[in-house]
Amino acid sequence: MSSKTRAVDTARPADDVVADAVAVLARGELLIYPTDTLYALGCKATDGAAARRVREAKGRDDGKPLPLIAGSLDQVEALSGPLSPSARAIASALWPGPVTLVLPAAPGLPVEITSGGTTVAVRIPDALLARRLCLGAGPLVSTSANRSGRPAPASCTEAESEVGDAAALALDGGPGGGPPSTLVDVSGPEPRLLRLGAVPWAQVVEALRRASA
Repeated sequence: MSSKTRAVDTARPADDVVADAVAVLARGELLIYPTDTLYALGCKATDGAAARRVREAKGRDDGKPLPLIAGSLDQVEALSGPLSPSARAIASALWPGPVTLVLPAAPGLPVEITSGGTTVAVRIPDALLARRLCLGAGPLVSTSANRSGRPAPASCTEAESEVGDAAALALDGGPGGGPPSTLVDVSGPEPRLLRLGAVPWAQVVEALRRASA
């Protein structure tokens, strides 16, 4: 294990590990960390310069927005404004969990996050570690820790081999991977499925149905 790698229990993260990671993020540095779907490369969502370094590390197209995670609904609404009824219905039923919502972006988000667009993709993850990082540092960039076009890493070792040179710290939570989050656009009048992932579309439809019943 590298000197800049810390072992972590994603369900019961030690306070000192969380504090070290939050300090890295607060300094504007990049972090490799496990979520409930994959290993992510991240930084503070409000730090445009750090987000630019995430893009450079991945070789990510400037036209593709960066996905975010948050630790609470209050943090989500700070990124997007008040949730619509549809967005709130999905969030109430399926968060924390692997569903990402595309929401109207609040003014002031860095262009390095939105790519100059009017929306932002965000979710509250199921992994307690990821939520605690957000509660300590604020909402985070949560893009897969790999070079663009390559497979998402299923281990910290794979993530470090891909983008480790760019990160000040890597948190090793053991083997991960699995399907990406289900991506749902709720920025318009009707929810739209953009990517099928870990949560079946039927569960999203059921959440909307129950909210409107």
